[in-house]
Amino acid sequence: MKKTLIFLGSLVVAILAISAGCVSPPAGHGTTVTSNGSGNSPVFVPSVPALIPGTAAGSPGSIAAQGDTVSVYYTAMFVNGTVFDSNMDNPAPLVFTLGNSSVLPGFEEAVTGMGVNQTKTVTVPAAKAYGEYNASLVRTVNRTGPIANTTFTVGEVYTIRDRTTGSYSIVRILNITPATVTWDANSPLAGLDLRFTIRLAGISRP
Repeated sequence: MKKTLIFLGSLVVAILAISAGCVSPPAGHGTTVTSNGSGNSPVFVPSVPALIPGTAAGSPGSIAAQGDTVSVYYTAMFVNGTVFDSNMDNPAPLVFTLGNSSVLPGFEEAVTGMGVNQTKTVTVPAAKAYGEYNASLVRTVNRTGPIANTTFTVGEVYTIRDRTTGSYSIVRILNITPATVTWDANSPLAGLDLRFTIRLAGISRP
């Protein structure tokens, strides 16, 4: 993977050559879900550290509650039923602790109260998934200084680091002119209601 750092005002732009495939959202939405090579499931909240390792299965009849470490299998879909992610066929489940904000709020709410070996399907509204689409996150930057001769490609995904806060953003290039580049820092899933089929495989308590 080629990586180039470009200083742009208070930002460092890490240009990543994206080789992963894309998943298209339902008709009527002008977004494309593109992997940035991080390996994180769309269930996860971006910028959250890696989750804790595997958990014990727990006993049948246990109910998942705040503070429990849970292991789950899931299938993630758009509301039209199109699947864009699943770990149902993976030997290792997704493991996280309820209440530590490491997964989407709506996903955590769905798991809370589930019993071991229970399966359920829920629809998570955009506000409890990746949030509503925020037009203010679309930014046009002048192509001056180090960025002047950088090759950008419309539709490609880049990682931007804010040198002041140290935070990272994933952006998608919307438009390129000789003088400017326009990118969108919204999640590709922003503004979309999502549907999850979840199976609770185990619960572990301190």
